Amino acid sequence: MAKLDGAKVLVIGGASGVGFAVAAAALGAGAQVVVGSSQAGRIEAAARALGGGAVGRTVDVKDEASVAAFFEAAGAFDHLVFTAGDWGHMFGPTRELDVEASKARMEVRFWGAARAAKYASREIAKDGSITLTGGMLAHRPMPGAPLTTASAHTTEGLAMGLARDLAPVRVNAVCLGLILSEQVQGMGEGAIKGFTANLPLPRGGTVEEAAEAYLYLMRNTYVTGQVIRVDGGGSLV
Repeated sequence: MAKLDGAKVLVIGGASGVGFAVAAAALGAGAQVVVGSSQAGRIEAAARALGGGAVGRTVDVKDEASVAAFFEAAGAFDHLVFTAGDWGHMFGPTRELDVEASKARMEVRFWGAARAAKYASREIAKDGSITLTGGMLAHRPMPGAPLTTASAHTTEGLAMGLARDLAPVRVNAVCLGLILSEQVQGMGEGAIKGFTANLPLPRGGTVEEAAEAYLYLMRNTYVTGQVIRVDGGGSLV
């Protein structure tokens, strides 16, 4: 297992939630961290909260020029974690879907990740890694979420394709179940219990528990093209 002490880790989507937890964990492991987000105020606040060893830079993953500038400014690095993603628009009955509005989420979750991989490949270390983020709806579809299910599948497919194309750079994905990020906690305790009551581990996961999967994929130098599930056993029920 490689050590992260002295490594340079970029976290796009690191202003809050799982991305922030990954940044904090990487710092704790001795890495230098650059956190990226589209909102300058949020990313500056995140960098202050993370403390020494963390730098914040704005990046709009829907804008290729912005992504190119982010990686040019970051320079050579070892690991990229991509947790950025839009909420909303993609949930609802098929007959009521706003397809045009839903495209915006794909611009971040899928095309944004593809843009990040394009420019990351020019600066990343040969023994480095890229980790994308998907969700359990890819494997446990539910009514009212066909496009969200498809979006989660595209993330995993992109990770596997990149693993072949960018080798020996390692590329993997983390498949998240219900993780208690700020957005999820806003659903309310009743809704969270409804989603987790039948799990083998009947609760939501913490962002710190999710972050451990990303650190594992950064450290383990013999894992690529894989999807690691952090779901409380959701794939079993």
